[in-house]
Amino acid sequence: MALTLEEIARLVDGRVEGDAQLEVKGINSLDQASESDISFYFSSRYKDLLPRTRARAILVKEKTAGFNGPQILVENPERAYVKLAALFAPPVPRYPGISKEAFVHKSALIGNSVSIYPFVYVSERSEIGDETILFPGVYVGKDVSIGCRTVIYPNVTILENTVIGSEVIIHSGTVIGSDGFGFVQEEGASIKIPQLGNVRIEDQVEIGANCCIDRATFGSTLIKRGVKTDNLVQIAHNVVIGENTIVVAQAGISGSVTVGKGVIIGGQVGIADHLEIGDGVMIASQSGVAKSVPSGEIVSGTPAIAHRRWLRSMGIVGKLPQLNEKIRELEKRLGSFEKRLDNLDKGE
Repeated sequence: MALTLEEIARLVDGRVEGDAQLEVKGINSLDQASESDISFYFSSRYKDLLPRTRARAILVKEKTAGFNGPQILVENPERAYVKLAALFAPPVPRYPGISKEAFVHKSALIGNSVSIYPFVYVSERSEIGDETILFPGVYVGKDVSIGCRTVIYPNVTILENTVIGSEVIIHSGTVIGSDGFGFVQEEGASIKIPQLGNVRIEDQVEIGANCCIDRATFGSTLIKRGVKTDNLVQIAHNVVIGENTIVVAQAGISGSVTVGKGVIIGGQVGIADHLEIGDGVMIASQSGVAKSVPSGEIVSGTPAIAHRRWLRSMGIVGKLPQLNEKIRELEKRLGSFEKRLDNLDKGE
C-alpha cells in the first residue's frame, strides 16, 4: 500500500512541510527506515539519528532543521505514529471458516465469520462471537463465552465458565480460569479449597503471552475494559483490575486485591493479598506493595513507600559507608569526652 504525504496528513490531522505528493509504503524507526518509509521523531534523545535516517519523511511536533526531507507536523507524533502503524500493519491471518481438524462440540454456538484453525478444541455449550479468531492449540472449556472480533493466539487455555468480551487479544501460552491458590492448613497438611467462581474479561482487553489469570473462589476474578497486561503476569483469584490499567511483565497480584482504573504497575512488582490500589496509582518496577495505596500516589521500593521519599532514601544509601565512618569517629570522640568527664568527677 502506498500513500501520499498529503493523504497521511489528512489521516493524522497534520500539515505537510515539503512535497505533499511524495509517496511512502511503510513506517519504521529512524534507524531502520528505508527510502520508501515514513518515520517519527518525538524525543530529543534521537536527534543524532535525524541526519542519518534514510526515511523519506517524518512525523514531528515542530519542524526540525535536523532532517532535510518533508515533515508532517502533528500535535502528538506518538499518537499519529500509532494510528499510521495500524494502517500499515498486516491484518491478523484468518483460517477460512472452521477447520475439519478442529473439534467443535455440537452444542457449541458459533457466530458468523468465525475463524477456527486446525487443532482447536471447543467444549460443550461454549459460545464464540462473530469474526473471532481461534489459532491452533486453543482450548475452550465448557460453558465459556467469547465475544465478537476477539483474537486468541496459539496454545491459549480457557477453562470452564470463563467470560471474555469483544475485541479482546490473548497472546500465546496464557491460561485463563485455572484454580486459585486456595488451601487451609490442617495438621501440617494443605487442604485444597474448591474454586467455584470464574474469570470475566471485559471488552478491549489485551493479555500478554504466558500470563495466568486464576478463577475466583466465589464470584469472579474481573479484568475490566481496556486493561493491558504484558507477558508473564500472574493475577490471582478474586482480583479486580479497573479500566485501562497497565500491568507490566513479571508482576504478581495476590488474591482479593482491588486495583483501580488507570493504574500503572511496573515490571516485577509484587502486591500482597487483600489490598486496595486506588485510581491512577503508579507503582515503580520491582516494588513490593505490602499495604493499600491511596488514589494518585506514586510508590517505589520494598516495602513500597512514596516515590519521592524512596528517591531520597536511595540517595542516602549510596552515602552509607561515609556516614558509617563518621558515626564511628563520633563514637570515639564521645567516648573520649565521657572519659574526661569521669576523670573530672573523680578530681583527677
